[in-house]
Amino acid sequence: MNPTDQTDPHTTPATLTPAAPVTHFDPGQGVPERGEPLRILHLEDSELDHELVTMHIDTDLPWPVEITRVEDEDGFLGALSTEPPHLILSDFALPSYDGLSAYRAAHTRLPKVPFIIVTGAMGEETAVDTLREGVTDYILKQRLERLAPSIRRAIAEVESRIRRERAEHEIRQLNASLQARLEEVERLRNTAERQSQRLEIQAKQLEEALNLQKTFLAETSHELRTPLTALHGYLRRAEREAGGSQTLLDAQRVAENMTRLVNDLLQLSRGELVQSIEMHFMNLGQLLRQVGRDYGVNAPDGVYEIVGDPGRLNQVFINLVTNAIRVTGSPDKVSLEIVPRPGELEVRVVDHGPGVPDAVKPRIFDKFYRGKEAGSAGLGLTIAQQVVTAHGGTIDVVDTPGGGATFRVRLPLPEEDDGLDEPTP
Repeated sequence: MNPTDQTDPHTTPATLTPAAPVTHFDPGQGVPERGEPLRILHLEDSELDHELVTMHIDTDLPWPVEITRVEDEDGFLGALSTEPPHLILSDFALPSYDGLSAYRAAHTRLPKVPFIIVTGAMGEETAVDTLREGVTDYILKQRLERLAPSIRRAIAEVESRIRRERAEHEIRQLNASLQARLEEVERLRNTAERQSQRLEIQAKQLEEALNLQKTFLAETSHELRTPLTALHGYLRRAEREAGGSQTLLDAQRVAENMTRLVNDLLQLSRGELVQSIEMHFMNLGQLLRQVGRDYGVNAPDGVYEIVGDPGRLNQVFINLVTNAIRVTGSPDKVSLEIVPRPGELEVRVVDHGPGVPDAVKPRIFDKFYRGKEAGSAGLGLTIAQQVVTAHGGTIDVVDTPGGGATFRVRLPLPEEDDGLDEPTP
């Protein structure tokens, strides 16, 4: 070392062609990125010793090398802050500074950067102490051929540490991600359990409500059957005493319809289908005109013969007409129409009321379903659908042009009819 050599810190670049493929290094972690030079900070007050060190590493390292020499503490600390090196070489004894102090300063600022002491003389005990402090290695200036292998080994250890830390970091991230997913699964499971519990409670409440409704319908049906039976008796006695009249016949027909409706309600409340369908030839036009007269609704003229149960079909159209009158508020806004179609007759109950919302249409024939305007137990349309289905027909609801709802009942014509029946005036 030459204590009198007090030149300013300067940089001595040395760019070499790699002897082996450049290993990928993580940027900013103490090793150069691919194609980047290995930055070495050399704390050395002797220009000659610096040149010797440069000479030994220029030809023996597999990276381009860029060496910055500093001579004292201020220059060393300034270089650490200006551009952190990948590796530090330091003399052990300088005029106003020493290698261990330099190591401690570097370790505080850059704890992962390798630190190699390159000195002219060092006792064995001192060398051991430096290694215990954490110095990466020490090289005697008389044995500079060991410097390049020591640097390669130090950089390899740094790269190995980086890979290990990267793997540990990825494992931690994976564990954190798995933990987050497990927590999300647990949260969803808890949410599903709560929803399941709520659904169970709602199902029980719905079952209880349906049971109460069925009980009410059954009890009401039983209660209504007694006065209806008495009413039939009074009407038959009045017919015997006063003789037959249209008024009494109409009263008996209405009483029979009411009795049938009560029996249907009782059957449906038990979960049974509408039964006792008695099929024979009938005039559908006459049936519709009778319903129209009873409720003040326009009905079509003509004779339209089908095979069906007049009492049951009368029940269907009374239900549809009364529902339409209730919704519109006036029979003047309701009409009955017949449209002959190939192989069937289509009866339309047309109203000009508020109509049926699209969301309600698929459920309107469900048992116990009650729409916004419902005023009953929600069984009338269910009974109508079952009666129509028993006749081999269909029933649905569509929008009326201009506003309102149109219920369409399609009933098959007798099989022996080859074409459409023409209405008879």
